Amino acid sequence: MKLRSVPVTFSLIITLMLGAVSLPSQAGWFDWLFPPSTYTKTKYPIVLIGGFLAFDDILGIEYFYRIPDELRADGATVIPVNLSAFNGSEERGLQLVERLEELARIYNVPKFNIVGHSGGATTARYAASIDSRYIASITSVHGGHKGLSIADWVSDVSNTLESSGSIGTSTRNLLADLFNFIGNAVEFLSGNSPEDFPQDAMAMLEDYTTAKSLAFNRDVPAGVPTSACGEGSYVVNGIRYYSWGGTSVFTNALDPLDYFFAISSQFYSEANDGLVGRCSSHLGKVIRDNYAMNHVDAMNHIFGLHGIFTTDPITLYRQQANRLKQAGL
Repeated sequence: MKLRSVPVTFSLIITLMLGAVSLPSQAGWFDWLFPPSTYTKTKYPIVLIGGFLAFDDILGIEYFYRIPDELRADGATVIPVNLSAFNGSEERGLQLVERLEELARIYNVPKFNIVGHSGGATTARYAASIDSRYIASITSVHGGHKGLSIADWVSDVSNTLESSGSIGTSTRNLLADLFNFIGNAVEFLSGNSPEDFPQDAMAMLEDYTTAKSLAFNRDVPAGVPTSACGEGSYVVNGIRYYSWGGTSVFTNALDPLDYFFAISSQFYSEANDGLVGRCSSHLGKVIRDNYAMNHVDAMNHIFGLHGIFTTDPITLYRQQANRLKQAGL
């Protein structure tokens, strides 16, 4: 009897294997047992916008390093958008509005969830102020909404050079031309025409001085806290506003930018991420403002280097996508 049971058992195994193979191949053999995750599957696509020196990707290296694919893996539609690497919020905002109109036709969707890092957040705010039709939400990641202390210092130096005579003016213009050249090079390397994305490094610098930021907030107040370090309105004109920020500067000795942030952080009187102060990062609903991350950790660069025992930046984007999903966005 034992000998006869062997063929029966073997036949049963073969039958189960053939049954598995016969399942829909496009779904994978075992997807019926383990359905794909929809943790990040938002109603509207997620549009990612960079800030200073922004690009979508250069030679396959993304501005938001590994973040788009990680969001897509759990159901999100993610669209990194290129804008001028160096320019003011208004010019970049106009570019964004044009791009959203185009994307709405391509993807056949009515709205988008905008996630803007650094200057990408103020860019999105301006775009929403002139044309809110395509925007469901704006999430600010380490955005400087009340100015940057280092921008004030650089602006003062720049103005001093300009007022010191022809040599100072020439030096200021030379530096501006250098940064504009770098911006054009970034556009070229990312496969975009520099003519389509004009550069104005001085306009970007001035936009993040305290004085210009406060004037911008008077004109574009949606989501901006009215108190020194509070929260702003969560929903304005149907658009939801969120933000998070960080207060660590030197997070990984292998990251060369950490050494720069260790110096730049000295220009601030409050906790900061190396470029943006803790309270300046507030917009709408503040998810958290003191993550152990610096300004570039927030976009998962350089190449994913961040504090060993700190939150993985990718996790924050995944959590935000799920938060947007739960909000019906």
